[in-house]
Amino acid sequence: MMIKKLLVLCVAMATFTVTQATERFVKFTPVEGALPLSNASISYSADEYEGVKIAINNLKIDIEKVLGKTPNLLEGAGKGNILIGTLGKNKDIDKLKLANLKGKREKYIITTVGNQLVIAGSDRRGTIYGIYELSQQLGVSPWYYWADVPITKRDEAYIIKGTYTDGEPAVEFRGIFLNDEAPCLTSWVKNTFGTDYGDHHFYEKVFELILRLKGNMMWPAMWGWAFYADDPENGKLADRMGVMMGTSHHEPMARNHQEYARNRGKWGAWNYQTNQEKLDQFFREGIERMKGTEDIVTIGMRGDGDEAMSDKADTKLMERIINNQRQIIKDVTGKPAEKTTQVWALYKEVQDYYDAGLRVPDDVMILISDDNWGDIRRVPVNDKERSRKGGWGIYYHVDYVGAPRNSKWINVTQTQQMFEQLSLAYDHGIQRMWILNVGDLKPMEYPIQLFMDMAWNPKEYNLQNVTDHTTKFFRRTLGCEVAKEAADIYNQNCQYMARVTPEMLDARTYNVETGEWKKVADEYLRLETRALRLFAEIPQEKHDAYRQLILFPVQAMANLYDMYYAQAMNLYLAERNSPDANKWAKHVADCFKRDSLLCAYYNKEMSQGKWDGMMTQKHIGYRFWNDNFRRDMLPTTKKVEDKGLGGYVFTPSNGYISMEAEHFFASKADGDTQWSVYPYYGRTRSAVALTPYTSPVGDASLTYRFTLPKDAPKTVKVRVIVKSTLDFLNIGGHECTISIDNTKPETINFNKTLVDRQPYMYSEFYPTIARRVVEKVIELPVGDSDVHELKLQPKHPGIVFEKIVVDFGGYRPSYLFMTESDYKKE
Repeated sequence: MMIKKLLVLCVAMATFTVTQATERFVKFTPVEGALPLSNASISYSADEYEGVKIAINNLKIDIEKVLGKTPNLLEGAGKGNILIGTLGKNKDIDKLKLANLKGKREKYIITTVGNQLVIAGSDRRGTIYGIYELSQQLGVSPWYYWADVPITKRDEAYIIKGTYTDGEPAVEFRGIFLNDEAPCLTSWVKNTFGTDYGDHHFYEKVFELILRLKGNMMWPAMWGWAFYADDPENGKLADRMGVMMGTSHHEPMARNHQEYARNRGKWGAWNYQTNQEKLDQFFREGIERMKGTEDIVTIGMRGDGDEAMSDKADTKLMERIINNQRQIIKDVTGKPAEKTTQVWALYKEVQDYYDAGLRVPDDVMILISDDNWGDIRRVPVNDKERSRKGGWGIYYHVDYVGAPRNSKWINVTQTQQMFEQLSLAYDHGIQRMWILNVGDLKPMEYPIQLFMDMAWNPKEYNLQNVTDHTTKFFRRTLGCEVAKEAADIYNQNCQYMARVTPEMLDARTYNVETGEWKKVADEYLRLETRALRLFAEIPQEKHDAYRQLILFPVQAMANLYDMYYAQAMNLYLAERNSPDANKWAKHVADCFKRDSLLCAYYNKEMSQGKWDGMMTQKHIGYRFWNDNFRRDMLPTTKKVEDKGLGGYVFTPSNGYISMEAEHFFASKADGDTQWSVYPYYGRTRSAVALTPYTSPVGDASLTYRFTLPKDAPKTVKVRVIVKSTLDFLNIGGHECTISIDNTKPETINFNKTLVDRQPYMYSEFYPTIARRVVEKVIELPVGDSDVHELKLQPKHPGIVFEKIVVDFGGYRPSYLFMTESDYKKE
């Protein structure tokens, strides 16, 4: 937002100099000539709009929270050091004759006249926006309630003298649609307000947020709620506060769908062809109720309950419906229909009517939709369309219920996508109404902020620097010190989530065999680490806000990726009969439990349990597009019987075969010796040694079985990696023989020169003991059979094997000696 200084002439003939644009007019340290806000008193007219009075009272509360002192409210007097008023409603404001305000839409001017701060609006919402601009600059976030953004207490605040405005909004109607509100929003409202519906106490919080974000309208929740019927005070409060109400794309004539659905016996079939008289009566009651308000009327008709009205677009029937609806509007209001703002929503199949040639009167606004996934379906394509008097709007989604899969749990919309697509819409003339489907409202805080800011000024940013908006948001909510890192984590998380929604994510999404699954899961775990590190830097009072805006979505998705990766590994290893599959199955169960704990913390503990019920959306267990299952379901895993060591057969990958020492095909031990596995020993998985070291090795051996491609060379390089054991027997080094396919064994001495004396001290001893392994390379011939066997036979005790690599042209220098190759267990 750019706050622009203007040249203003006041009644006292004071002259202000035009200066460069500035973003802030509130300072918290003394500035020469600035107006202090301590001991503030607020003057306003008794004739002022009720919505402005409500905002003034909120400003009083905000100032008390910041400065610790409650301002006096002086109704009907202009002597306070803060004067607030709307043109035509306050004589003291009218006397100032402020330039560039009269006749403007929703514009405010904040200026200083002598030692008085003046907030003036061209209309009631202009004044309200000016009031909340002061609140925000004092440090009260629009999200102080809905995201628990803390308010920093100050000793004093100063207003820099000058004149400031944010201009007029680029988009006329700007709002949100609460939708798909069960189970989260409904549960939270029940737990918080004690009602089974959204009453006026709930909606008061929503309306305040909309106005603080410089929005002016909303569509109320409608799955199971009826905004007007549930609480008659809802509509009255919206009108008093200055929020224009509308109804969703399938709720015509200011009626909520539940008003019909609860009374089907009274109203009859939702079929205009067969039940016109009853439905016209239903429509008429809606217009009678909204008469005298600024509310926006949805016209047209869809099927019963967000469905198509018919298989084909019956344009003649739709035209009759719309004509009759407009006649009802005219009859009830006593004014021409065009005097009431109307919108025809081209959502889903309704666009077919338009494409088939149906046109509505020129004063009716046409509302285009995205594809429910953030991509604009259509724009006005020629001058005739763009010049419509009624203009164009966009219905955009960050929450969706429908095919191919619901998207309800957490935000998956990228900042860049929303910016790009809304810019596309605006640049093609969709500039009259923007409405955003926000689901339960939480946890869509930032997308709502971006949407509202773009609706006010879509040209403040471009696609290259829109991430600066994210940084600005987190600077205001979390502080300058962490804003850049917070914004980066947020945007990175959105990029990861946009790859695939949590509802569509499963074990098959990424390729486990190529390492793709591990890569994306590891990326998320690293992002979670960054988020937790930043959490440690943030002051305690901001922890709840940080959890809601960043930490929870990152941790929740990182855990979900971890779980599905574990499931993918379980299924992959189970196919190979590997007992390791069982470890991954346990990890799936652990992650599934952690998911429930993360959500439980959000509901029960975060913000002292304030958001109880808000994070109850099912998201694990989808089989179809909807969540028609009772609860989150533990992903299916397979159990493999552990038959002990041995039986592994490897297949090559990219010119090499890398084998963990414990994954041998067969082993042999004499006397009282045995091959023992040391878990977590060595660089990767484990290590294997013949024990006890005090017994002779006899004819002990380890055999590794593998296949090679037919075009493999007849000679391969074998890398044997062992622990950097010293020659503790003082026998001139520990030896082992190695052979492939029963060819003549070759002998390897691992540690003959691993001694701390010259000439080996610096060239071999120190480097090797620091690396903790000895790597020996030997070339060996291979036979002509399809399956090959490599045999290791230690000549001395104490050799600890870690890894064996057969290189037939693809090995690359690797500190971990390459990722283990694919195998099956026989």
